[in-house]
Formats: sequence, structure tokens, C-alpha cells
Amino acid sequence: MSPAFQTLGIDRLSVADRIALVDDIWDSVTREAENAPLTDAQSREVEARLAAHRANPHAAIPWEQVEAEALARFRR
Repeated sequence: MSPAFQTLGIDRLSVADRIALVDDIWDSVTREAENAPLTDAQSREVEARLAAHRANPHAAIPWEQVEAEALARFRR
């Protein structure tokens, strides 16, 4: 447990309030991450994946099919 956990009183929050706090923190992290520039390695990977898709667009599986198959496995 970090020192800030007790210093900020997080340890005294209810479970529901701590979960809400985690959600708020996560939302703030994702907002900042969305605006962060890609690294060179990430940019190369995006370009490689896009090139692979353009070379063989029929290899992609539509989201509806992926979702249906995942839900079917979950319901078994």
C-alpha cells in the first residue's frame, strides 16, 4: 500500500467510493493517453498492420462475427 493511500484517506473510503475513485482515475489516464503521441515503434506497428490489411482486406473478420462467436462461447 502506498503512503498516499493513508495520507489521502483513501483507506477510509467505502468500497463503493474507492471503486468510483478508481473509475475516475482510470478515465483521467485514458483521456491523457488518447492525446499522447505514439512512439516510433507504435507508429511502425500501425503502419505495418494497415499495410497488411490493405494487401489482404478479406482476411479481416467483421466485428459482428467476432462478437457473435465470443458470446456463443460465453453462453455454453
